[in-house]
Amino acid sequence: MFFPCKTAFNRNLSVIICIFALGSPLSKVLLLAADWPQYLGPNRDAVYPGKALTRNWPNNGPNMLWRKRDIGAGMSGVVVAKGKLILFHEVNRYDVIECLEADTGKTIWKNNYASNFVPGYGSAAGPRATPVITGDHVYTMGGQGILVCTDMVTGKTVWKIDTQKTYRASDGFFGMACSPLVEGNAVLLNIGGEAGAGIVAIHKDTGKLLWKTLDDEASYSSPVMATLLGKRRAVFFTRTGLVVVDPVTGKIDFKNRWRARIHASVNAAAPMVAGGRIFVTSSYNTGALVVQANGDDFKTVWSNDMSLSSQYASVMHRDGFLYGTHGRADVPPVPALRCVELATGKVRWSEDEFGDCLMLRCGDRLIALMESGELVLGSANPVGWNEISRAQMIGSGARSQPALANGRLYIRDRNQLVCLDVR
Repeated sequence: MFFPCKTAFNRNLSVIICIFALGSPLSKVLLLAADWPQYLGPNRDAVYPGKALTRNWPNNGPNMLWRKRDIGAGMSGVVVAKGKLILFHEVNRYDVIECLEADTGKTIWKNNYASNFVPGYGSAAGPRATPVITGDHVYTMGGQGILVCTDMVTGKTVWKIDTQKTYRASDGFFGMACSPLVEGNAVLLNIGGEAGAGIVAIHKDTGKLLWKTLDDEASYSSPVMATLLGKRRAVFFTRTGLVVVDPVTGKIDFKNRWRARIHASVNAAAPMVAGGRIFVTSSYNTGALVVQANGDDFKTVWSNDMSLSSQYASVMHRDGFLYGTHGRADVPPVPALRCVELATGKVRWSEDEFGDCLMLRCGDRLIALMESGELVLGSANPVGWNEISRAQMIGSGARSQPALANGRLYIRDRNQLVCLDVR
């Protein structure tokens, strides 16, 4: 995204166990593989559930399996399912939904539509939101708010909605950037539309409106699904603040205003839910908030602007600890990498001036794609930061969330998409 529980939806994700016979029964190898079909991965928590990564990398980084040069503009992350990869980018004033072979990078099909999106405030061109693949469809939303359902087999448009025309949604500062979330029959989005269309649910098969709610403007954050108080709920971080909503009816269970006092500000990191606790974080003298689902209500656990205040990068959770960046990417000091106790907000360690990056986790390994195009591998534990490997893999301007699928890491910058072997 700009700068992403076990669900019924997740049953459609390709998490498979493959056993390869290498001779005798004693020489069988168990390999756990997983797709990356949506923003922040299978469970939208930036965690790869597949086999652990290699312990370290060569000096020049992981082995590059393929590279696609001269890709179009955009900050949308790629997604992978069933051997196919979706690259969403802008080429010659068209938003292009391009399907590639995940193993080779060869194009299978393309779907496109004319784009009239003009980025504001000097930001880059192209789509911001990351697609989502579910079943035989892929859902995308461009910077000007055009939501498209494309057939994954044929590449043909199933349905298309211009949310700016239909719901009078706004470009905001940098264009529209909410990565679609599919739950049941609903495609869920914070579009910031008028007349109570701050959050909408669109039928995934027909494109028809299921429900709309709130007048909240759109943020640069994307929603996640979680089980809270025994119920499946969508958790949004709109421009106004935290919202917990029933994905079937649109009923609001909980709201908490959490935004900067100044107008020139955004909420961008995705919410993180663990053990009934919801964590949201913002910058601009706002900071982090943790609320606990308890009984039939939600209570504030802690909040401050000193623990983990992220401008746009989403955080990861492991064993009661959060890992993420603290600070703004556009003003000094350089953001720090931190480990914070979820229960208390206590900073366990801080790697100052770590830099602007997007991250994911696999087991105890943390992968950080720096804005400079460097790829960093380290260990995620509350004792301290241990950098294992660092290598320059792509060019600068790397502002798209990495994807890790079936042991392959996909990263992009302004001009290229590369596939790396990290098994």
